[in-house]
Amino acid sequence: MSLTPQISVVIPVYNEGEAIVRCLERILREVMMPAEVLVVHDMPDDTTVPFALEVQARDPRVRPVLNTYGRGPANAIRFGIDVARAPVAVVTMADGSDDPRQIEDLARLVDRGVVVAAASRYMPGGQQVGGPRFKRMLSRNAGRTLHWFARVGTRDATNSFKAYSTQFVRQVGIESKTGFEIGIELTAKATRLRLPVAEIPTIWLDRQLGESRFDVGRFMPSYLKWYWFAFGPRLSVEKLAKRPASTAARDDAQAARESSTAHQG
Repeated sequence: MSLTPQISVVIPVYNEGEAIVRCLERILREVMMPAEVLVVHDMPDDTTVPFALEVQARDPRVRPVLNTYGRGPANAIRFGIDVARAPVAVVTMADGSDDPRQIEDLARLVDRGVVVAAASRYMPGGQQVGGPRFKRMLSRNAGRTLHWFARVGTRDATNSFKAYSTQFVRQVGIESKTGFEIGIELTAKATRLRLPVAEIPTIWLDRQLGESRFDVGRFMPSYLKWYWFAFGPRLSVEKLAKRPASTAARDDAQAARESSTAHQG
């Protein structure tokens, strides 16, 4: 009988092909706590799926799941967190840029009481290696100003490599549907609710295989929305819950969990 997972590792994928094998093997090697590894794909014929199934045959912790929220990384991450079975969800990328040795460290911070635990490139001990210079500048400046002036609890609000309390996420909902802005959305919501956010240093490496699909021009409006949201006054859970987008996000999450449970049964 399989153990109830303590960590749900959420990996959004898009035609990663055989490259997913190395990513999964690294995660499975480094995560010793009871875990499930959700390989979230948008299409049944995604080239990632057959290779993920091969790894699943060797290690049942791997669980390929079909995202039904619509295409794109935000929807894949949102769906993955919504169907996660563990009390902690850790989002990491399939491209090898994140350090899988830190998954458990991030999860332990959530277990100790924070609602968002960030892997930070911009705190002492952190580093970003490679990547477009303009994107690095924007990300670093956003992280610094949010840390200094909005007191968000991390110097790297925009990094996707984060752990979340799934209870917190289901309480506040995820509204992002475009790119990778979920990290800053949930950090901003925790800040407005005055809930604890923490960080650990990480060394981020630019992907070695494939091409990044991050489009600064396309995703910038969504990032700015949540950047400015973080500066608002304290909100109660009730006031945040009354926002129409939050209500819709929670309804989506409930439907996804019910569907996932039915398929597992």
